Amino acid sequence: MSIRFGVSPIAWVNDDMPELGGDTPLSTILADARDIGFVGVELGDKFPRDAAVLKPLLDGYGLDLVGGWYSGELLTRDVEAEIAAAQDHLKLLKAMGSSVFVHAETSNAIHGQRGTPLSRTPRLDDTGWKAFGARMTGFADYIAGQGLKFAYHHHLGTVVERPQDLEAFLKITGASVGLTLDTGHAALGGIDPVAAILAHPERIAHVHCKDIRAEVFAGVQANNSSFLDGVLAGMFTVPGDGGLDYAAVMRALADIGYCGWIVVEAEQDPAIANPRTYGELGLRTLEREAAAAGLKKAA
Repeated sequence: MSIRFGVSPIAWVNDDMPELGGDTPLSTILADARDIGFVGVELGDKFPRDAAVLKPLLDGYGLDLVGGWYSGELLTRDVEAEIAAAQDHLKLLKAMGSSVFVHAETSNAIHGQRGTPLSRTPRLDDTGWKAFGARMTGFADYIAGQGLKFAYHHHLGTVVERPQDLEAFLKITGASVGLTLDTGHAALGGIDPVAAILAHPERIAHVHCKDIRAEVFAGVQANNSSFLDGVLAGMFTVPGDGGLDYAAVMRALADIGYCGWIVVEAEQDPAIANPRTYGELGLRTLEREAAAAGLKKAA
C-alpha cells in the first residue's frame, strides 16, 4: 500500500480565471513540479490532449499524468450521452496510464461565475437526487469497466457542497462512485475532511489537499461574494499555510489503508503566492505528516 504525490497546475495557471498566470508557459509548470519533487501532475488547459505528444513531454520531466478534471452534465443528459461526451478525455487518460477519472457535475454549477455569489449554489430535492444518483452510478460503472477508478469531486458552488449534500450523494450512488476527497472544499463547505475519510473509507478514491484561511472565507460569506472572489481574496492556500490539521488528515488516510495519489492543489494568485515556493511548502508538509502517519511513498 503506497502513496504518490502529485500537483495541480492551477497554482501556476488558473483555468477558471486565465488572467491568473495565463502567460506562464507549460515548461515552467512542469520544470517547477519536477524540481519541487512531485512525481505526477494533473491536466490543465495548457496541456496537449494528444497522448503521442503529451507522454514524451511529461516523460522528459520525469512526471506521470495523475488525471484531470472532467466537467460532467448528468443533470441534463443521460448516461449514454455522458459516456459519448467523455470519450476523448477517457481515451487520453487510458493512453497516459492514468488510474483515476475525476468527475464533477457542472451543468448548473456557479463556481466559475464571478458575478454569482456562493449563496446561490444550486440544490437538489429528493427527486433530483434520485435521478442524479442513478445516472452517476451508471456512468461510474462504465468508467470502472474501462479500468479506472471513478472519483467524484465535491466542490463549492456545485450540488455536492455541504455535509447534507455529501450524505445524500453517497446514499443514492453505488459502490463504483468513489470520491475525490478535497480537504479545502470539504472544510469550507462545512464537511470535516477527517471524519469524511473515516466514515467512508471504501469511497475515498483520490485526494486533493489544499489548506484554508477561514477568516477570509468568513468575509466571502459576509459580503455575499462569489467563489472566484474568494479565490482572489486568498481563502485557499497550500498545506502548512492555513488552518487545517494535516497530521490528522494523513493519520486518517493511513487508518483506512489509502493508496493512490495525494495532490497539492491550491487556487491562488501566482503573482502573490509564488507557485514554486508554495508548492515546496505544501509538498514538504504532506511528506512530513504522511511519514509520521506511516504512509509509504511508492518507490
